[in-house]
Amino acid sequence: MELTELKELLRKEGVVGAGGAGFPTYAKLSDKAETVILNCAECEPLLKLHRQVLEKYAAEILEMLSEIVKATGAKNGIVAIKEHYKDAVEAVRYELGNYPSLSVHLLKPVYPAGDELVLIKDVTGKTVRPGSLPISVGVIVCNVETVYNARMAINNIPVTEKFVTVAGEVKNPVTLRVPIGTEVSELIEAAGGVTTEDPALLFGGIMMGKIGNKRDPVTKTTNAIIVLPSDHSAVLNKKRNPSISLKRAMSVCCQCRSCTELCSRHVAGYPVEPHMVMRIFSNGGKGDLSIIPGAMYCSGCGLCETYSCPQDLSPRAIIDEIKTAAKKNGIKPQSVDLLPDDPLSEHRRVSVERLTLRLGVKKYDKPAPIAENFKTNKVKILLSQHIGAPSVPCIKIGDKVKKGDVVALANEGALGVNIHASINGKVTEVTEKYIVIKKLEE
Repeated sequence: MELTELKELLRKEGVVGAGGAGFPTYAKLSDKAETVILNCAECEPLLKLHRQVLEKYAAEILEMLSEIVKATGAKNGIVAIKEHYKDAVEAVRYELGNYPSLSVHLLKPVYPAGDELVLIKDVTGKTVRPGSLPISVGVIVCNVETVYNARMAINNIPVTEKFVTVAGEVKNPVTLRVPIGTEVSELIEAAGGVTTEDPALLFGGIMMGKIGNKRDPVTKTTNAIIVLPSDHSAVLNKKRNPSISLKRAMSVCCQCRSCTELCSRHVAGYPVEPHMVMRIFSNGGKGDLSIIPGAMYCSGCGLCETYSCPQDLSPRAIIDEIKTAAKKNGIKPQSVDLLPDDPLSEHRRVSVERLTLRLGVKKYDKPAPIAENFKTNKVKILLSQHIGAPSVPCIKIGDKVKKGDVVALANEGALGVNIHASINGKVTEVTEKYIVIKKLEE
């Protein structure tokens, strides 16, 4: 398939990055690519879906990865996968003989190996300069489920479902395949219900996820629902008050440098120095302000506040405040130089096993098998599920739709994709933000 044809198909069928922010996949593809990386790092504790999907659908995913390599004119495709995901590694190697342009790169069990910039350096040895895109070094990175969805798109099957791991304080941890727009409470019920009296929900992961509500709908980027007691340290960490974090930094930061030494972006060569940010704010905003531009490239991985700091401070929260203020004032990240290679960088990587123990979630690390027979009677489909312009409704209240029908079109001339009905039913609500479809009684 020609590259232009593939890109148009992916836009039409609604394929976006399923593992993160939801960047439209068609916009990633380029004839400047030399290497296409399939990202199966999945480094957030308790998440299971990417390795499970890769194991179950290895043939389809590798076929599509090979197709992307051909369409872009890249030299090769690399499956980047944690070495201890043994079942998924075995499934991939079983199929690899059919695709001479593809190979496997085994990743160490460290966090956050799935950070796109960290992954590229680990797999290819190339460093993406701050402010540049992966294609600047000839690399495209695609998530496992994204490539699976692209494979479905080849058969004109749009993105209408999402794999979601439900774990933590639930009776039966599970990875569900659900219609997009399903209310999260239904997923928790399908996992056997909550097993704690006062639960909190983390969407996406313990480290980089956000606190969510059980009434929220599943989107194209919902990877996990982690149920924890509301007084769990991982939940309380998400509720930190930035002003209090700043005052605590001013009073107790001892400048031990642990946050910087273990910072994933710093280890990868980026001039992100959380301890220096803490020093500036501990001194009332005075000090070496030249380090601020580097801090703008913080990935928000959360290691500094959950793992590194011996005093339970939160450099990430303070850096987030800086980034938010800069964005509000129209200040874009500046060009900064990379750090010299650190000969000790490999010794500064954080083991996922140790991180899981430190977070106090080891007891929740249980099997979460895939279940694909999920049904729902109602979906609330958001019109902004991806980076770019929201999609524009093309249906009205009262319309009957079938699963896969287009219900919102990509904004013409803007970055975006089509959105499709995820169940058969009748449209009962249409707003600027969402569409509600209810299943018709049979």
